[in-house]
Amino acid sequence: MNTINYRTEGTVFDIQRFSIHDGPGVRTIVFLKGCPLSCLWCSNPESQKLKPVLMYQSMNCIHCGKCISACKLGAINPNNNNFIDRDICTACGECVNVCPTSALTLKGKKMTVEQVIKELKKDAIVYRRSGGGITLSGGEPLVQSEFARELLKACKAQGWHTAIETTAYANTEVIEDVFPYIDLALMDIKSVDSDMHKKYTGVPNEKILENAKLVSKITKMVVRVPLVPDFNSSEKDILELCDYVKTLNDINTVHLLPYHTYGENKYDLLGRDYLMKKTKSFCFRRS
Repeated sequence: MNTINYRTEGTVFDIQRFSIHDGPGVRTIVFLKGCPLSCLWCSNPESQKLKPVLMYQSMNCIHCGKCISACKLGAINPNNNNFIDRDICTACGECVNVCPTSALTLKGKKMTVEQVIKELKKDAIVYRRSGGGITLSGGEPLVQSEFARELLKACKAQGWHTAIETTAYANTEVIEDVFPYIDLALMDIKSVDSDMHKKYTGVPNEKILENAKLVSKITKMVVRVPLVPDFNSSEKDILELCDYVKTLNDINTVHLLPYHTYGENKYDLLGRDYLMKKTKSFCFRRS
């Protein structure tokens, strides 16, 4: 095992325990900030920017005015649209510190590898008994590739199984640097149609498809496909994607994930519009 730099810092926006859907056994998911994609249906919009973001839950607000006094930049004002002027707000957290009802919350904080490992050790016995481990998610964990690599190395040093939820949208050097420390890649491949991919995610798919081939040669991989109406959910779309998956190395599992709107309320908390309001969730039916 290479030397681990436990002082390497990254920006984490959540640590979720007792997950059973993101790799084998019972797992802890470490959510990292930053993503090069901007999927219209993203269920974690607070993850897209690398820097921390401020979320405002109006239903919890008692209008005490403490946050207004705490904000030195004047970004908070009842006359502002959505209460916060996000062009001014730097997400310093001063308003969060004085909010008595948690109407204001900050998503994203700096943590060292050492600090994250300390948190993960609390559930080490669960990983051992269930055959579980750690899953990195986001955002796109590869945006913070150095932090992801050192954290994965530290997890491997503990003897934990490691997984990553990723689009692999990164340079080849990043793939070769990070994936040797990953036991399972949950690879998000949304579409083989590059034009449609760019329309719905903001980026073309050539880099993703190219890196998927490389990842499948480095570690075990499961392909995940979020099925989004009018984007990639037709029979033709799925068959074309399956034909592509056949070109990858040793892939025997594809997860088709029905579109959902679980993250829609987060857009309101961020003062953003959810652009897929007219798209309805659906479920699979047995014929």
